[in-house]
Amino acid sequence: MTTASGLRTDRVAGQDWTALAAELDEHGHTLTGPLLTPDECCGIAELYDREELFRSTIDMARHRFGSGRYRYFTHDLPDIVRDLRAALYPKLLPIARDWAERLGRPGWWPPRLDDWIAQCHQAGQSKSSQILLRYGPGDWNALHRDLFGDIIFPLQVVVGLDVPGVDFTGGEFLMVEQRPRAQSRGAAVTLPQGHGLIFTTRERPVRSSRGWSAAPMRHGVSVVRSGQRRTLGLVFHDA
Repeated sequence: MTTASGLRTDRVAGQDWTALAAELDEHGHTLTGPLLTPDECCGIAELYDREELFRSTIDMARHRFGSGRYRYFTHDLPDIVRDLRAALYPKLLPIARDWAERLGRPGWWPPRLDDWIAQCHQAGQSKSSQILLRYGPGDWNALHRDLFGDIIFPLQVVVGLDVPGVDFTGGEFLMVEQRPRAQSRGAAVTLPQGHGLIFTTRERPVRSSRGWSAAPMRHGVSVVRSGQRRTLGLVFHDA
């Protein structure tokens, strides 16, 4: 009998990773199919009020990051969060290494997520970076990057926990690419419940007349017009 953990791993494995990698190459972000069921989404979203699960809470308005609040989990992650992160890392790793090779950088990430996180801790980045975000009417998130330290994994994932157009309106996920010697290019993505958006943490490789160059990218969230928008953020380096 397949366990809940096995089913989540199977959903990740069942995505069209060739198509997702191509979309990432082209745009720096790509939308997966369902990774979580509606019940799993509700279960994760309801954890927000359990103080003991989180190491800190960030008020975005206080820090001029936007408006709304998000919380960082402790290292004692809920099963769903741990399962998704562990299943996604080996699928994202070949893409990360390919991008590093194009940009002439070392692809130093080991095959096992635990080994990579251990390297983060050895470098002084020892705080959990998994995020549960909650936005209400009028909330938004300024364009930014989730770097957290000197060593990073170049891809991350956000999973929608609510139904757009039903539970909330507005709140599109925003990506802005800074293009060399040209104006920036933007994209707005509506994130369906249970689906993941894979996107670059810092930049994507773009072909240039001299080979490959890095196009810086930032992400944020547009203003939520009504309702409540909650998401799970999966980052593959610690803070």
